[in-house]
Amino acid sequence: MSDQAASSSSSGKNKKERKNEKREQKKKDQLTLGKRQWKINPNEIKNRTRRLEVYNKIKKEKNKQKRDDKRQKEKDREALGDKAPPKQVPKSQDQMREPEDSIVDMMDDEILEDEAQDEFAKYFNGKAPKVAITTGSIPSRDTKEFVYHMMDLIPGITYYRRRKFYLKKIIKFLIAKDFTDLIVINEYQRHVTSMMIIHLPDGPTATFRISGVRYPQHIEERGTMTDHSPELILNNFTTRMGHGVGRMLASLFPQLPEFEGRRIITFHNQRDYIFLRQHRYIFDADPENKEVGLKPRIQEIGPRMTLKLLRLQQGTFDTTEGEFEWFGTNRMYVSKRKFYM
Repeated sequence: MSDQAASSSSSGKNKKERKNEKREQKKKDQLTLGKRQWKINPNEIKNRTRRLEVYNKIKKEKNKQKRDDKRQKEKDREALGDKAPPKQVPKSQDQMREPEDSIVDMMDDEILEDEAQDEFAKYFNGKAPKVAITTGSIPSRDTKEFVYHMMDLIPGITYYRRRKFYLKKIIKFLIAKDFTDLIVINEYQRHVTSMMIIHLPDGPTATFRISGVRYPQHIEERGTMTDHSPELILNNFTTRMGHGVGRMLASLFPQLPEFEGRRIITFHNQRDYIFLRQHRYIFDADPENKEVGLKPRIQEIGPRMTLKLLRLQQGTFDTTEGEFEWFGTNRMYVSKRKFYM
């Protein structure tokens, strides 16, 4: 009996010792975290709950240290005043871009003269575009939904079923009907992959890869779309080719915006990717500071998508005798600092 009592008391002591060891270990972990030493490697902790707890503490302490360092730097800059060193500009691929011979100043006299004589000039001088859109012979559900939102995006657009007609016959038919542009939506494995824009009657023809599509119903806190003609923003098209592509995209929309609709469409070029966004804006009065006046606020409407230029062809669509002004390949993007638009 005495042996059993001794064994039970020893097992009870072992349990208490284990609990005490765990508590001490937890205190040590908290101390090391509080001193921002982060000597603990969460990957070495086998207990999942404990591992997540330690990881979250480390992350919180790191973020706190970053905030404290940032505040201290701001205080030091205020104390130094004019003697403060200039802020360091972070290096990005856009800032380290390789120099391009085709980069031009948009306000240059030669560029303005070319704009006044190119194939898109009449649409910027008051002529209304007349755009048609079509798909493959048997469009999938995803393609039909994409066309539906494109028809909401571009005012006055007309949808034609492709059926079994060849694209050249469709182009001749649309030219006879005085259409100015044709948009062809292509798909692969029942998903939209690319879009071809054919400017009528004499071209050019541009093909874009489509990615990152997000429809309005999937955008949180989205605004409501109206039938007003939108305002357009073309941003960061710096080269001659990029400038032409931007004008081609802008010519799909009427150049007489209805400002009461407060609807704005943006084509933003960054690293040869064109980001398409649509917003509504409103000006709110600032009750705290009336001297500032109206404060702008925007709300995304959708849809949103990303376009990537694949090829640019002179004239209308022609697979046999068409001349390509630009044809994108993977070899052209070996350097991450070289861009073409």
